[in-house]
Amino acid sequence: MRFISTEQLNIAAETPEKIISDGERYYFEQLSMAEEKIYASHEKRPVVLISGPSGSGKTTSAHRIADLLAKRGCKAHIISMDNYFLSMSENEEARDKNGNIDFESPYRLDIPLFKKHLKMLSQCEEIDIPAFDFAKQERYEGTKLKREPNDLVILEGIHALNPLVTGNCEDYTTCVYVSVRTRISNGEKLLHPSKIRLMRRLIRDKLFRGRDIDETFEFFKSVERGEDLYILPFKERADISIDTFIEYEANVYRDMLLTELESKSSEQAIAKELAEFLGLLKPIEKRFVPQNSIIREFIGN
Repeated sequence: MRFISTEQLNIAAETPEKIISDGERYYFEQLSMAEEKIYASHEKRPVVLISGPSGSGKTTSAHRIADLLAKRGCKAHIISMDNYFLSMSENEEARDKNGNIDFESPYRLDIPLFKKHLKMLSQCEEIDIPAFDFAKQERYEGTKLKREPNDLVILEGIHALNPLVTGNCEDYTTCVYVSVRTRISNGEKLLHPSKIRLMRRLIRDKLFRGRDIDETFEFFKSVERGEDLYILPFKERADISIDTFIEYEANVYRDMLLTELESKSSEQAIAKELAEFLGLLKPIEKRFVPQNSIIREFIGN
């Protein structure tokens, strides 16, 4: 686990080109090591499972690893496990004692179908991948996929390392866990990595999901509960772990979040905590963020 201070970030931000280059290199080097390990065993283990909590950068990590594999001539098909969500009417096992759906529950997935498809993919059998409409909360017919013998399949989702969902698949899978691991210090306190992921969610929810800051704070409570129950207990199953913290990202988020967080700081302790840390940082304009950066998964473009 890494620690970095707000003072270090501010000194580095005086030459943004260098902090951006260093931050992206740290992430890329981890991706490269992951890709090497995946490729080395891809004939025996043709399925890659990528898990991580909300805001960890699973999607970008999956695509960046696939790009690196492609340079070796190894094609990687990417499947989001969200496609295996059940329609709302089929979610009985995911309901709590009050009849409300636990949206973080692994039972939201069609577990028998997912296990079946995992095995079929390992054996180069064709599968019919379902699709899921989040607006309607309904599943419908998706696309077919047949893995060729030298291909890989990357499945990414929050429950990708949960044995309840994946079954006994160790013989033909490589498991990857991605999350923010670095902690930021302001000299007195440490900002927990989950707060970086929360910043990412605050921005993405505001820009692309129509949620205001209060809704995301409320939503994140259930997300963290789900992480404790369904994700963190299984991270030790990972063959590979990746810290998706990008050294300069909080500097980028500063001007995108600070004013709104300060307006909520008297009502929300978490808003006050985030505002205190961001207020200490020198801003870096988002236009400097490379197009293939994991930060783009949250700020767009």
